[in-house]
Amino acid sequence: MEGFDLTLWPPTAWHWLALGLFLISVEMILGTFDLLWIAIAAALTSVFAAIAPGGMAEWQGQLIFFAVASTALFVLGRTVFRKMRDSVEEHPTLNKRMVSTIGQRGVVATDFSGGIGRIKLGDTVWSAETIDGSDLATGAGVIVEDTVGNVLKVRAT
Repeated sequence: MEGFDLTLWPPTAWHWLALGLFLISVEMILGTFDLLWIAIAAALTSVFAAIAPGGMAEWQGQLIFFAVASTALFVLGRTVFRKMRDSVEEHPTLNKRMVSTIGQRGVVATDFSGGIGRIKLGDTVWSAETIDGSDLATGAGVIVEDTVGNVLKVRAT
C-alpha cells in the first residue's frame, strides 16, 4: 500500500491521538479518573504535534509537552477535581420503596383492630399498625411515620 506508513517512531499527532483514545478506553473500564488526565494530555499533545512550528514539533518537544501536560493535569485532577473521585451516593430512597412512603398521607382501607389494619397510599393497599396501638375506622386519614419490614407505622391525622 503506497502512502501508508506503519512506523512508530518518531511519534506523530495520530500516535498521540491513538494513545489518548486507548487511555480513555482503559479509564472507562477502571473508573479511577487518573488515566483521564493522562488521556487528555495525550490529546493535547496530538494537537501540539499537529500545529507546533517545525523545531518544537520534533519528538523531543512532543515528549516534553506530554510530560508537562500530563503532570499538570494529573495534579489538577487530584486537587481541584478531587470530588470527581468521590463515589456519588445514590438517592436516599432509590429502590427503597418502604422508606419512600415515610411522610406520605393515606386513608384507612380496612378498620384497625388492636392497632393493626390496612391503609391505602396512592393506588396501593399496605399493611399498617398505629404507633400508639389505637384503632382507626375506614376512611380516616393517616400519615406514615416509620416502616418495619413491609408494615407501615402510621398515626392518625
